Amino acid sequence: MVRIAVSVVALLSLLAPAAAQTPPATTALPAQTATPAKPAAKKAAKPKAAPAKPAEQTTAGPCGIGVIAATQDPFVVEKIGLTVFGNVYAEVPVSWGLDDLVFARVRAAAGATPLRRIAYAKGAFDTYYHPKPSLFRNDREELSNLVRQIAGNAGCERYIVVTRGEGMLPGTNQPLRGLGILNRGVGIISYSYLYVYVGVTVLDGQTFEIKKGPGVTLEGVMRHMADNFVQDEHLRKVDNSLFPATAADSASNTTLRDNIRDFLTERLDKPCHPISRSEAR
Repeated sequence: MVRIAVSVVALLSLLAPAAAQTPPATTALPAQTATPAKPAAKKAAKPKAAPAKPAEQTTAGPCGIGVIAATQDPFVVEKIGLTVFGNVYAEVPVSWGLDDLVFARVRAAAGATPLRRIAYAKGAFDTYYHPKPSLFRNDREELSNLVRQIAGNAGCERYIVVTRGEGMLPGTNQPLRGLGILNRGVGIISYSYLYVYVGVTVLDGQTFEIKKGPGVTLEGVMRHMADNFVQDEHLRKVDNSLFPATAADSASNTTLRDNIRDFLTERLDKPCHPISRSEAR
């Protein structure tokens, strides 16, 4: 449709100057022989098609699943040297549509179940991702209370929250968080990996209790999406040339963006299958 619209506009733009030109002067005919010119018939303008509304913008009607996509797009660039003095860690703000991708994959898994994306205020997850030091933190309770506040009166039967997760680099005590790229080693004796750690949590829509136990249900499938990840599957080896010269360079690296989006899609899609509405109850 875009190509057609552009072609029509281009055609009209070519015709407009010709129509605007003044016709050349001619010798006037006697009044009795002059034939009045017929006015040119105006071609009816083609009505513009209304833009289609994205399905995720629908807010009315029943809500089987409320989706809160909260990876929030920071991308981690991490370097692990031979000693701690060679380590580098940076969270780079990117605009790669990672949460949009998460929502799309959950929607694909949900099938015909009524689904709604739940918006939240900027900074709503800041204290969850960066809590104050505490010996007795209950992150499950924090997440439950946070979702209760965000959901408000949405009235969904279940809520699925996709957040950044955390794991460990195999063979080390080095934590890996969220989505990022890691380079380990020095010079030519170094290796680079993309990594994807996400958490998928299902909460009851009435009590906001975090659901426990798998099974052939929505809870089981979506929890399996997270729990089925084995350690090695969190990592994908890539060429060292993909590792950015500086952390800030990653934000404009389209190859890096496409690779992490592809890896995230693979991680989310691998254990999924369509979910019927009856399974979502």
